[in-house]
Amino acid sequence: MSPRTTRSPQLLDAASPGRSHWLELPARRSSIRVARHSMNVKLTAWRLPDGVCADAILLLSELATNAVRHTPSTRILCGIGLVSDRRLRLEVHDHDYGDAKLRPRGPGPDDESGRGLFLVEELAEAWGTDHSTLTGGKAVWATLATSH
Repeated sequence: MSPRTTRSPQLLDAASPGRSHWLELPARRSSIRVARHSMNVKLTAWRLPDGVCADAILLLSELATNAVRHTPSTRILCGIGLVSDRRLRLEVHDHDYGDAKLRPRGPGPDDESGRGLFLVEELAEAWGTDHSTLTGGKAVWATLATSH
């Protein structure tokens, strides 16, 4: 399966600090925990439902893990934002200057990894990739409804 939309509606507005939150981290596995914690604090402060927070943290974790494991990036940029009263957007920007197309792959039943984009496909309303104007690499984004 491929992303449900072809183009990003619009990258998060970094100029709206009350409605968006950004975090730049080294592209290391230990950074994923830091990103989850920081984003959870912000999502909780926005008083989003617990289920939405849990889904958003899982999505962000999967996108950031892919950037750390599968790109030549030394740093990643993670962002979340309330793009409307009913929609949350997550983004992970990396320094992968290659083909920006991502597709969920079919892991075997005994594989310990390879299911991240399947989770993104199932949880997100929409997701996709774009060229990142912030890093020059790739931006992978996903949107969630803020109410279940």
